[in-house]
Amino acid sequence: MSTITLEKVKTIKTLNSIAERGLKIFNKDGFKIDNDHENPDAILVRSFNMHSTEFGANLKAIARAGAGVNNIPVDRCTEQGIVVFNTPGANANAVKELVLTTLIASSRNLFDGVAWTTSLQGEGDQIPKLVEAGKKQFVGKEIKGKTLGVIGLGAIGALVANHALDLDMDVIGFDPFISVDTAWNLSRNVQRAMTIEQLFAESDYITVHVPLTGDTKGMFNEATFSIMKPDVYILNFSRGELVNESDMATALENGKVGKYITDFPNENVLKMKNAVPIPHLGASTQESEENCAIMAARQVKEFLETGNIKNSVNFPNVSLPYTGKQRVVAFHKNVPNMVGQITSAISSYDLNIADMVNKSRGEYAYTMIDIDDKVNGDVIPALESKIKQISGIVITRII
Repeated sequence: MSTITLEKVKTIKTLNSIAERGLKIFNKDGFKIDNDHENPDAILVRSFNMHSTEFGANLKAIARAGAGVNNIPVDRCTEQGIVVFNTPGANANAVKELVLTTLIASSRNLFDGVAWTTSLQGEGDQIPKLVEAGKKQFVGKEIKGKTLGVIGLGAIGALVANHALDLDMDVIGFDPFISVDTAWNLSRNVQRAMTIEQLFAESDYITVHVPLTGDTKGMFNEATFSIMKPDVYILNFSRGELVNESDMATALENGKVGKYITDFPNENVLKMKNAVPIPHLGASTQESEENCAIMAARQVKEFLETGNIKNSVNFPNVSLPYTGKQRVVAFHKNVPNMVGQITSAISSYDLNIADMVNKSRGEYAYTMIDIDDKVNGDVIPALESKIKQISGIVITRII
């Protein structure tokens, strides 16, 4: 457990190259980018592996400029009271465009065709004749009128589904955890699959957009392939581990799966027949990197200045309009009477509470309390110390 008081100048450290448009958000009084700082207030990161990184007592937040947080020790951060942010949806358009591009290109055998044509170099005047004679081996199929199954209808999946409809595909979606916001953005012409087995059975193409969990790991396997149509195309731009690669290799060999398009190539994938390995380009656009950096920086800045939390993977998302009043924030165990003990500590200094919010997430909760009165500077460390002594408090600070 530790107590943190917000410093006048808040230091931000980056562990990867972060787009300049994102870093410009910290170009104001009260913030400083310092990549040599050993104990910053916040860290911005992309793919840097932080599992062996030691965290200073002053570290309050880590923001991943991207969606996945596998490179961050989230459980350890939670135990130390460090909020971990990600940027869901910031790279959604980039991934959507690549999914649809590869869906069309693979259906038309474009990748194999281009590779074959390139191999004709040196044939001189014979190239046009060779092309006309050889193009029949790359006859493909159109996606119009085919059924696309979309597993996971979050920011990316919803965009893919909507734009596939614009390409005259029939679209069926499955997501038992769809949010209200996503539902509003999803076209009503996307058919709802009642079970994932229904989607498997009805789809000519399947694209997956779900996180890697114990339930989703290896979800594409011999058993699920047996439900699918022959020659189904599977697109994986989420996580390589969603696919049982041994079963996929067999399914590609026997034609049960027509093609496997994946953004996560490895030695196994490169040996597969009819696999299309993409070099992890899903979010690799200038616009996507900038969007992720801007979103991550804004979330960190908002948290350091007001205590508000949006898009955290380990803290509850909490927002309380910031009016400039003194604000007490505390991250603590989600046990009875925590809020009562915190408010008692505040009232013991004859301070009135103007507003408050408390949200829980699993074993932990986050409380923000605005105080009507301006807290005397001498009182701040004493109040922080008193709250810190409450059993179950992980971290507290006064803004």
